[in-house]
Amino acid sequence: MKVILLAGGFGTRLAEYTSLIPKPMVPVGGKPILWHIMQTYARFGHKDFYVALGYKAEIIKEYFLHYRSLNADFSVDLGTGVISPHQLDEVDWRVTLVNTGDASMTGGRVKRMQSYIGNETCMLTYGDGLADIDLDALLSFHRSHGKLVTVSAVRPVARFGELEMDGSRVTSFKEKPQLHEGWINGGYFVIEPRFFEFIAGDGTMLEREPLERAAMEGELMAYHHEGFWHCMDTKRDHELLESMWAKGAPWSR
Repeated sequence: MKVILLAGGFGTRLAEYTSLIPKPMVPVGGKPILWHIMQTYARFGHKDFYVALGYKAEIIKEYFLHYRSLNADFSVDLGTGVISPHQLDEVDWRVTLVNTGDASMTGGRVKRMQSYIGNETCMLTYGDGLADIDLDALLSFHRSHGKLVTVSAVRPVARFGELEMDGSRVTSFKEKPQLHEGWINGGYFVIEPRFFEFIAGDGTMLEREPLERAAMEGELMAYHHEGFWHCMDTKRDHELLESMWAKGAPWSR
């Protein structure tokens, strides 16, 4: 299944790093956090990635353009120019990199990916959230209810979009209010192609009108993820994820 990755924001709360590189390229355990997220999808067989770029797009493009050389040991014969790899980080991913504009909002970036996705169900997530989510179970849940959108509901610190639910049906989607029951927007969406029609254009935030409308129309369902989830939003988050990696990353088990 095609996977959209939102990787175009400015990451202002991580300015210690993002003044030089885009937030999805901040490394955890020596690899960009974006790579870790892609590995999660790849473990479940989803390896066709569509990365929505914006801020410092060229850095992410350079990384994937030179992925094999950046992630391998090799010798270079300076006389002939022949490169002989000794060790390769072999991945069989297909990565499509799309510049969706520096100023586009999250919804606008998703809308710009519509022509690449076509009339297919696809997956979607942000470029800064790590989880040990069971993507097979997520997809099975999505197919079981027949609605336009499934969002993964998680229970971390109360600072993201709150979901109000009747069972598994989302009745309200509000960004960053005071939490009532502790479930928030953890990303890891599954969306049907008709959802693109809910997005007006570049200035639309995914977490506002599109998801609020989907909730009002009974087209937004929540998959309850009780396991690990953590977003890299601040320098403290980054340090915490690095310490988790050193102890055996819970998102890669």
